[in-house]
Amino acid sequence: MSHCLTKRAVLSALAACCFTLAGCSSTPQNAAGVADNFTAAGAKVASFQLPAYQTIVLDNGLTLYLMPQHEVPLLSVEVIVNAGAVLDQQGGEAFLTSQSLLLGAGGKSKQQLEQETDFIGASLSTSNGKEGSYLSMNFMQKDTVAMLDILAAVLMQPEFNPEEFAKLHSRLVAQQQQAKESPRNVISRYFDSLLYGEHPYAKANTGTEQSLAALDLASVTGFYQRYYQPDNIAIAVAGDFKIAELSQQLSSRFANWQGKSAAKPALPVVAKPATARVLLVDKADATETTLMFGGVGVSQNNPDYVGLEVVNTILGGRFTSWLNDELRVNSGLTYGAGSGFSSLSAAGGFQISTFTKTETTQQTLELALATYSRLWQQGIDQATLDSAKAYVKGQFPPNYETNNQLADLLGSMHLYQLDKGFINDFEQKVDSLTLADTERLIKQYFPQQQLQFVLIGKASELTNLAQSLGEVTTVAIKANGFSPQ
Repeated sequence: MSHCLTKRAVLSALAACCFTLAGCSSTPQNAAGVADNFTAAGAKVASFQLPAYQTIVLDNGLTLYLMPQHEVPLLSVEVIVNAGAVLDQQGGEAFLTSQSLLLGAGGKSKQQLEQETDFIGASLSTSNGKEGSYLSMNFMQKDTVAMLDILAAVLMQPEFNPEEFAKLHSRLVAQQQQAKESPRNVISRYFDSLLYGEHPYAKANTGTEQSLAALDLASVTGFYQRYYQPDNIAIAVAGDFKIAELSQQLSSRFANWQGKSAAKPALPVVAKPATARVLLVDKADATETTLMFGGVGVSQNNPDYVGLEVVNTILGGRFTSWLNDELRVNSGLTYGAGSGFSSLSAAGGFQISTFTKTETTQQTLELALATYSRLWQQGIDQATLDSAKAYVKGQFPPNYETNNQLADLLGSMHLYQLDKGFINDFEQKVDSLTLADTERLIKQYFPQQQLQFVLIGKASELTNLAQSLGEVTTVAIKANGFSPQ
């Protein structure tokens, strides 16, 4: 589940849990967030529950999520700006702005910021996704004041030093140009472009080679001024602190921050493809094919999300999944194969991915499709379902053990407007899943018709296969961007 919850994976990639410390959970919890539940027979069962936290909204609209965790003297801070690649006008503005925040702030140079954080063993980084941009901090409890000063300076007084920006811009453009040397690094960008078409979700988080190169310092300052405003930002903190003290420290730094974010257009509905399509990305020197196929998936807050995670675990979500067994273990066609839902606020995608030698591409793809079809032709038996449920429940608590993971979770819940039930009801939803439920989920959500395919490899060897799958568009991997246009 974690690959869809966190901003870094999926992807990645959850809104405001508006409840107070006292109302966070009606079940007594220990420090690790494990509540005592009981079966009908009276046996105690451990169930992970979201640890208590408090939500505070300042008068300027800035939202604070404060979750005390006193096991170790550390704090993790996750800043969420509700502005990601979907708001790019040219392509890459959200990415370049997030990366430029640390070029100097509050009268301190980039080098001074780095030296101050390094000297105390703290970390400070930025990133972005399709719907949000992020700033992450980790530090010792004794350094709270110093790090909050840096946080306030970076958010409210970034200096966007022209010389530092020029060096950063040049480096990021070069990285973008090099990214396509590894098809596995970029295939999801091609898939999103094919699947979403004109929808904003088609935009690559980093922009394209040309769009990123065309941006300048004015592009960054403009994006910052439009969206890095207090009413568009949340700060989540998990760690060793007292709520009253930390809330005062944050309020004293941010309460006077004034500004309103620009209006953001509502995301349109994601349309399901009307025809099967193939994007054949020609890498003439390739000796293997990297492939991905699938269709439209579900939003992050879909009530069936948990059940889908269990079903996908069976299909391609763990090492012993059907796809990995057939394509890696039994046939030796690849070193790995998997599947997953990449869910966002309005919708998302579902994709199956793997790679293989050029000469075994057709065999691999046919086996992947045949394995996928088992969902409908064979279905899931009780023993397989029980195994998947146990696996998913076992993987669940370790996703939220550290302060960093908990702060990240609070930020994701804010971004995707998930309430505490998303976590607190997770294990109950897993336990209650039946074979009849899996049949419904497979029929309702897993795309079976009009599949979308991306093949990255030697086009001269793959054209006939591509034509057998759907309408083919061929592009050179060295061409700008990821669009089939």
